[in-house]
Parts: sequence; structure tokens; C-alpha cells
Amino acid sequence: QVQLVESGGGLVQAGGSLRLSCAASGGTLSMYVMGWFRQAPGKEREFVGRDGVSTEYANSVKGRFTISKDNAKNMVYLQMNNLTPEDTAVYYCAAATRWRLTMLMSDFAWWGQGTQVTVSS
Repeated sequence: QVQLVESGGGLVQAGGSLRLSCAASGGTLSMYVMGWFRQAPGKEREFVGRDGVSTEYANSVKGRFTISKDNAKNMVYLQMNNLTPEDTAVYYCAAATRWRLTMLMSDFAWWGQGTQVTVSS
């Protein structure tokens, strides 16, 4: 199975940017649908975005967050711009074996450990 490790989290001021990284081992990322999720304090884990045949982002992050891959490095990234305190959460990358139009959290079988993102006012 593929192993995923997130990094790049930290403290950033509102309006700033941050890029999260997800390193994969034991698999080739190009063969997986890669997704990003987050869990804010006191809230359930929620979908952020995913790649695949078509890309999809949560409405709350559209136009601000971008998922990209570096296949040569077997890495996936989440570029986050114009951050707000509402973006504060633990961010997780996850992998699914196949894409479908409507993907569920349960489709993502492999998960990273998460990385904390804190956005200050």
C-alpha cells in the first residue's frame, strides 16, 4: 500500500499563503486519485479538494487553493492562498485507487498523519 506523509503546516497570517506537501512511498501517485481534507477544531473532517479526470474543490476554497503533483518526486501539493482564520485545521492528504464523478471520503483508502495549519488574524 502507499504511505503518505504530509508536511509544510505551520502558522501564517491571514491573507498569507502556505504550501502543504504530501510525500508518497510504496506507490506511484499518478496511479491514484489524490485528495486533501481538513478537520477544524470542533468540526468534522471535510473535503477540501481532489484531482482526477476532473478536479474538484470545496466551495469554501475555490479560487484560493490549488492541488498539483510532481510525478518525478512522487509528491502532491496543496497551495493555499489568501488564507483566513476559517482555514485553520489539521490538513490530511489521502489516496484513492480510482476516480469517479462523485467521490466519497470512504473512497480514499490511504491517509497521511495530518499537518496543522493555523491562520492568525
